Amino acid sequence: MHPMSSSITEKNYRKLIIRAGLEGFSFAVGDTLNERILSFEEVDFSAYTKTHKVEEHYWKAFLEYRELTRMYDEVVVLHDNNLNTFVPSALFDEAYAGSYLQYNTKVFETDLFAFDTIESPEIKNVYVPYVNINNFLIDQFGPFEYRHSNTVLVSALLNLSKNVEEKLVFVHFDEKCFEIVVVQNRKLLLFNSFEYQNAADFIYYLLFTCEQLNLNPENLKLQLLGKITEESELFRMAYKYVRNVSLADVSTLQRRNDFSISQNLQHFILFQL
Repeated sequence: MHPMSSSITEKNYRKLIIRAGLEGFSFAVGDTLNERILSFEEVDFSAYTKTHKVEEHYWKAFLEYRELTRMYDEVVVLHDNNLNTFVPSALFDEAYAGSYLQYNTKVFETDLFAFDTIESPEIKNVYVPYVNINNFLIDQFGPFEYRHSNTVLVSALLNLSKNVEEKLVFVHFDEKCFEIVVVQNRKLLLFNSFEYQNAADFIYYLLFTCEQLNLNPENLKLQLLGKITEESELFRMAYKYVRNVSLADVSTLQRRNDFSISQNLQHFILFQL
């Protein structure tokens, strides 16, 4: 982890980005005038005393990290869960937002639904935000913008596919789940999220997805990002079954910060903003 930069001054237009989850969160401080990510931290709740209320973990973290109690010109919260689905805007009806989720996750009548819009192509990401975390953060910062983390992920990968006519397959890894995103010249061909326990789970879901899309592992180009390195078992498993495997190119992100390739891969979503 990197210490917080001492270069943050009141003259900067300071932005705080929080990627919020139930088992921990990460946050970054950015200088939007210079389009730079200045610093970031990760908070793992496993080291905290167990509690039934995740807000208590957030409260403890806010006491430990003084950067979270500073004043910011802008705060953006990214809800990090797999309770989401993408819907073409032409088929979307806000009045029935919850119905789009019922096919891939369990939803309840008491759930609050939200959606983000990706302009090109025109699609909606319908999701369940963490209302309790939102309420805690509103008490800390006042009103703020929030989105789903997969909105940011898909938007970034769509941009990478601009003017590329071949199908690009990306896999983004977190600790216990991964997302498969297939794009082609700014078209979203597939998005799906999977929970996994080991590399065998990962390769099973990946090869099944390739089969469904008629993608040949011998000639597709697979790019990996998130919590992944070339030395990891996940990378080795992918390389065993797919001929062309590489870590995603994060050189564009690196021009906006002073962090390593592995840090930019791991925090690809957080650093997009």
